[in-house]
Amino acid sequence: EVSIEMVDEIREKLAIAGANNDSPLPVANSPLPFANSPLPFANSNSPHQTISEILDDIETNLRKIHQHGSRADGIVKSMLQHSRGGDGKMVPTNINAMIREYINLSFHGMRAGKHPINVDIKIDLDETLGDVPLIVEDFSRVILNLCNNAFDAMRDKLGVESNPQSHNYKPSLSIRTQNSGDAIIIEIADNGPGIPEDIKDKILQPFFTTKKGTEGTGLGLSITHDIVKAHGGKLSAESNQGEGTNFIIVLPLSRPVIGLHVL
Repeated sequence: EVSIEMVDEIREKLAIAGANNDSPLPVANSPLPFANSPLPFANSNSPHQTISEILDDIETNLRKIHQHGSRADGIVKSMLQHSRGGDGKMVPTNINAMIREYINLSFHGMRAGKHPINVDIKIDLDETLGDVPLIVEDFSRVILNLCNNAFDAMRDKLGVESNPQSHNYKPSLSIRTQNSGDAIIIEIADNGPGIPEDIKDKILQPFFTTKKGTEGTGLGLSITHDIVKAHGGKLSAESNQGEGTNFIIVLPLSRPVIGLHVL
């Protein structure tokens, strides 16, 4: 950031020098030792233009360094967040109430963030579930991550399809819980672009992300999978490209608990 500010300062000085008809740069007939330098401005008829182009390249490099550094920072923070937590003990939790709370939190976070979208949310919760043993500080992140992932996917589809011929697309998120007798089933489904067939087996891998540039850390679904697995459950995804994705969590009512917070 400091280097980018210095580049801006150089541009300002160049602008002032240009306005005063001063040339801070060597030209071809300069007596200085670097007059015959292979650098482009040595034989350029427009040294100010050449140095400006060089500054543009430097600034581009600096911004790339900043972007990738920010992504690395995000990855480290996500890993630290995953490695810490509460006491790691399961407590009886009203799972339906928790799901409602964190769906609402994810939705309002999306609406308050960059590029908010309108989403029709449908909630169908099995009221017979009652209290379920959960490590709340961990499992709540499962709901947040899956909802955030769905909002991102629908935003991408809305961006692609926001043209005069495609005004019929309306983002929709459906959340359902069910007691199958021996397990609790949680489904979070969106009508986004779906998962391409060639990456279906990669989406749960650490650091794999479909987000462009430095937007994603590639840890959201991986951490979600780890947390569900640590609760003795299973996370799977059903998806048809172009038709949306349905993430399914199956939590056996009688299940072992694997240690959490280990990277």
